[in-house]
Amino acid sequence: MDNRRVGRISKGMAQSESDILIVGGGLNGPTLALALASAGLRSTVIDALPVDRRADPGFDGRSYALALASQRMLKALGLWGALAERAQPMLQIKVSDGRAGEGAAPWWMHFDHGEIEEGPMGFMVEDRFLRRVLLDAMEAAPEITHLSETRVVAQETSATGASVTLESGETLTGRLLVGCDGRSSGTARRAGISRTGWGYDQTALVCAIEHALPHEGCAHQFFMPAGPLAILPLPGNRSSIVWSERTAQATRIAALDDAAFLEALRPCFGDFLGETALAGDRFTYPLGLTLANTIAAERLALVGDAAHGVHPIAGQGLNLGFRDVGALAETLIEAQRRGEDFAARDVLERYARWRRFDTATLAVATDAVNRLFSNDNPLLRLGRDLGMGLVNALPGARQRFIREAAGLTGDVPKLLQGRAL
Repeated sequence: MDNRRVGRISKGMAQSESDILIVGGGLNGPTLALALASAGLRSTVIDALPVDRRADPGFDGRSYALALASQRMLKALGLWGALAERAQPMLQIKVSDGRAGEGAAPWWMHFDHGEIEEGPMGFMVEDRFLRRVLLDAMEAAPEITHLSETRVVAQETSATGASVTLESGETLTGRLLVGCDGRSSGTARRAGISRTGWGYDQTALVCAIEHALPHEGCAHQFFMPAGPLAILPLPGNRSSIVWSERTAQATRIAALDDAAFLEALRPCFGDFLGETALAGDRFTYPLGLTLANTIAAERLALVGDAAHGVHPIAGQGLNLGFRDVGALAETLIEAQRRGEDFAARDVLERYARWRRFDTATLAVATDAVNRLFSNDNPLLRLGRDLGMGLVNALPGARQRFIREAAGLTGDVPKLLQGRAL
């Protein structure tokens, strides 16, 4: 692993110029590089973490809910074959409202993948498998230089190109700089891009559990006054847990040992899956809304959490990033084929316009749903429960929700339709 990492860094030093400089080696950055490589565009992916940490084969408890559209993109990029046998299809979604220890309200929503023709609404994939596939694909792509365990300390953009300076002192140049470096994006900060957002005084407690009974491919979203609990199916008798609590309470729960943590979870989780045990590590993430005030500037674009961070209430964070990837790759490649300067400001504005409505709509929707459900107001409880019952009784409304969750609505990029660029 170390030798391979050194080899990739050496390759990067020998070839200091790429078409695109991508800062961030998580999930969106490598996926964008692979999408661009499919059309012959050269990228350098700069990752602050070491390769061996990204490639750790141990299950640490983190997983992702990939919408059907995201799965189609991975398939179009030739990546899904290595993931298919390790992915858990999401065949049903059950949404309910209630209090911990009291069970769900009498009205709820139930969505079944059989109500649409396309197939499962999405797939659960463990972090370790998705990262491994992306690392292997980057290693095999001659158009991609992967620099790991290195940081960008400065950047410049001009009318003719972009450059970054690494902590080693080396300067890399390209035609476009893309920030895929998370909610605290240094790329955005160095470019002077401000952000709009706020915290929710909620923290997500994330882990995976093993349970005695099968989940049958059903994802559960249980809304409680302090925040939602998502129970998402993994292969075998395992599920991924995303438990949102008020930050003070979450801090206390996070400090518990594993046995006490399970005891605290049990009143919220119930016993419908039988006996439970932890599988992997536990994580905490502060929750809030953060939107970059622009996602395109001179020779610069933002993707994923660097552009927008939303509440995980609908499990759409990574899917939103993958839609950015699909839209930016399609915009750049089509401009290149037309003979345009793909990194020109007017081209990048096309990407920004494409993503603006989708991003704003999801941000508003997740913010509104979290505020509506994360409280114990009796009038709001009655109204939202009656609303869920009404939606559940209308087949057209259910189908619309399923297609939204699957990422099949709106102006969907070609890759997310399963089409090659």
